[in-house]
Amino acid sequence: MMLALYGHRFSSFTWKALIPLYANGTAFEFRDVDPGAEDGPANMDFVRKVHPAGKFPVLVDGETTVIEATSIAEYLAVHHPGEAPLIPADPAQATTARMMDRVFDNYVMGTAQLVVNAYLADAQNPDPQQVELGREGLKRAYTWLDAWLAENTLPPHVSLVTCAAAPSLFYADWVKRIPADCPRVAALREEALALPAVARCVEDARPYRDYFPLGAPERD
Repeated sequence: MMLALYGHRFSSFTWKALIPLYANGTAFEFRDVDPGAEDGPANMDFVRKVHPAGKFPVLVDGETTVIEATSIAEYLAVHHPGEAPLIPADPAQATTARMMDRVFDNYVMGTAQLVVNAYLADAQNPDPQQVELGREGLKRAYTWLDAWLAENTLPPHVSLVTCAAAPSLFYADWVKRIPADCPRVAALREEALALPAVARCVEDARPYRDYFPLGAPERD
């Protein structure tokens, strides 16, 4: 039975699951949860049934259901490996990969989401405290990342870190531009977006840019 991935093409965490599938050329069926998709409502009902918070992406592999994007990438590395080294073989490097995965999810994407949520709640009058908290948090995250990248090396693409860094930096830069004094972070974003698996996600998400509550910039 072919793998099935439930998600939305504009979702950063859906990208995180799509990138390893695309990078390794893994056969799968995409099951769109967008309300306008033919089976969107039914697919979303399935997600609500199998995830404790009704969140996507969700991967189904025969009788196995895997929730949470990081766990999906880890599952694919074990059960559907390919040329892309999703999880480094060296245990110490694997620990670093998992650490940076959490940094990008929690402190880049999670912090950017504070601003997005403020605009979702009230696009005309977003909570200024939440907007400031998110944007200042992103500046701290960018600064930390740039310093870390100056002294450390990421696993080769496409790894678990790529799967987390690409979507989080793509959308976070829309919320608060990566500043000029963080050139390594900007270079990592550019490098990640040039990868075929990531570029495919960017293009597939393009029709949904009106969904971005701050207004999608005319770039990327």
